[in-house]
Amino acid sequence: MGGAWEWAVGVLDWGVANWSYPGEPDRGILPRLTEHMRLAYLSILIGLAVAVPLGLACVRWKALYPPVLTGVNVLYAVPSIALFFLMLPYTGFSDWTAVVPLALYTLVILLPNVVDGLRQVPEHVRQAAVAMGFSPLRRLVFVEMPVAVPVVIAGLRVASVATISMVSVASLVGLGGLGQLILSEGFRRQFDAPIVVGVLLTVLLAFVTDALLVLAQRGLTPWARRDDRRSGRGRRAVARASAGAAARAGSGTPAGERTTPGERQPWTS
Repeated sequence: MGGAWEWAVGVLDWGVANWSYPGEPDRGILPRLTEHMRLAYLSILIGLAVAVPLGLACVRWKALYPPVLTGVNVLYAVPSIALFFLMLPYTGFSDWTAVVPLALYTLVILLPNVVDGLRQVPEHVRQAAVAMGFSPLRRLVFVEMPVAVPVVIAGLRVASVATISMVSVASLVGLGGLGQLILSEGFRRQFDAPIVVGVLLTVLLAFVTDALLVLAQRGLTPWARRDDRRSGRGRRAVARASAGAAARAGSGTPAGERTTPGERQPWTS
């Protein structure tokens, strides 16, 4: 235990000592974390910006969905390292070398969720919006997309966690944020502290991002909270009724009858 404690303290000391260097803004853990967040979030936003209109088109023209889904699945089958190196002649050592492949990978998760979310909107809800005079754009923004939000955000949560983890691989082409700590400063130097710090910060970033998306879903779907409260009250009422029935059954008192203290029923001995 003493050796493990000393190892953990050594990792913590290294993380604190190398967190940032005011005179060298490109050196330290904080710049790597900032780069990791920039690459991950930019890829997710671009993937979402492409998946939503593409999903709308697939819902509008159903014959378009199978070939589009097959195409994004084929792209996902290409190793990320190969795509990074294929992008180098066109984008150089810029953020786009990592952002473009990662954004394409998010489509595999986001596109089916956008399509499924829009398809689950009940037809009578669409017809009610049409009867109220909603234009197609207004119906999409105020009726269909809010109903599809839980399914879309569920896919966005999975895509975000996957993208945050895959950003580290971009360190093989000189990018990658926290991946540079793990690979360049950790494995290549056979030094544990950068590896542990890089992995822990990546996991923490994934948890924080997932929590923010959950909060965003709660903010965008306030009616879901009201439904949960109503269903919770209903469950509590059923539980109280069941408990009361069980108590009456145990005491021999039929439902709907009450006994006063000290009163004995004729059928009890």
